[in-house]
Amino acid sequence: MTTTIDPVFTPEVLQASQLIEESFDWGSLPQEMVGLQGKVDKKAQTAAIILAGGTGERFGRDGGKQLVEIAGKPILTWSAEAFDAVGDVGLIVVVCPEERQSEYLVRAIDPFPFVTPIVVAPAGPTRQESAFSGLEFVPEQFEYVALHDGARPLVTPELIEHTIATLKGNVDCDGAVVAHPAVDTLKVIENGFIVGTPDRRVFWNAQTPQVFRAGIYRRAHASALSDGFVGTDDSSLIERLGGRVRVVEGKRDNIKLTVPEDYLLLAAAVRQRYAQGGE
Repeated sequence: MTTTIDPVFTPEVLQASQLIEESFDWGSLPQEMVGLQGKVDKKAQTAAIILAGGTGERFGRDGGKQLVEIAGKPILTWSAEAFDAVGDVGLIVVVCPEERQSEYLVRAIDPFPFVTPIVVAPAGPTRQESAFSGLEFVPEQFEYVALHDGARPLVTPELIEHTIATLKGNVDCDGAVVAHPAVDTLKVIENGFIVGTPDRRVFWNAQTPQVFRAGIYRRAHASALSDGFVGTDDSSLIERLGGRVRVVEGKRDNIKLTVPEDYLLLAAAVRQRYAQGGE
C-alpha cells in the first residue's frame, strides 16, 4: 500500500509563521524597506496587471493569502509598491475577486501613498481568465503589459525595470520572462517509476513579472479563447503562436506565497534584506 504524504496539511508551520511575525521587530525596518518611492514617467509605456484572484486554499487560512501581512503590510501591497516605483509603469490593474474588491482596496491600497493610478478588475475562474479580465482594463495607449503574481511580494523595482528594458532592447522578441535555473535533479516518472533523468541545465523555473508587447499579448489571448487553449502561464500563450520570449534571470528569493511554509521563506528573505540595509 502506497502512503501519500501531504506537505500542505501542516498546522505546525502556520504556528511557526505566527511566531516569526510576533517575535521579529518589524517596526524597526528602515524606511526604504517599509515603503518605496512611487513615480510615473510622462510617457509611461507599460501597464502592470497584478493577479490577486486566487482563493488561497493551499495556504490554509480563511480569506486567502493576498492580505497576509509581512512587516505590517499585506503582501499585495508589497507587490503593488514595487511597480509603483517603476517610472515606465503608468497603470496598475489589480485583479481580485469581485466580491472582495472593496476589502482589497481598503486594506492593501488606500492606506498607502501610491502615485501610479490603480484600478481593480474582477477575477475569473482561472488564472488565464483573470489575466484576460485585467487586460481589458488596459487602454490601447500602453505598448507593453507586465503580468505579476500578487503573491510574489519580494519582486524589486530593479528587476521589473530590467525585464521591461530587456524586451524593449530586443526588437525580435515578443516578451521577456523572469526565471531562474533549476537547481534540483529532475526525474521523468511513469506509473510511479523513474524512466529518465533529463539534463537540468535546459530547465528554468518561471516566475513573474512576465512582460509582453501588448499587441501580440492581446492576439494570444484571443487565439487561446478561440481554440479553447489553457496555458500554464502567460508566456505559454505567446509561445503557441510562435512568438519569441527571452529569459531574464531572477533571484530565488522572488518567492510566491502558496503554502504556509513559504511564509517562513519570505520572512527569512525580508530579514536578510533588513540585515543588508535594505538592499
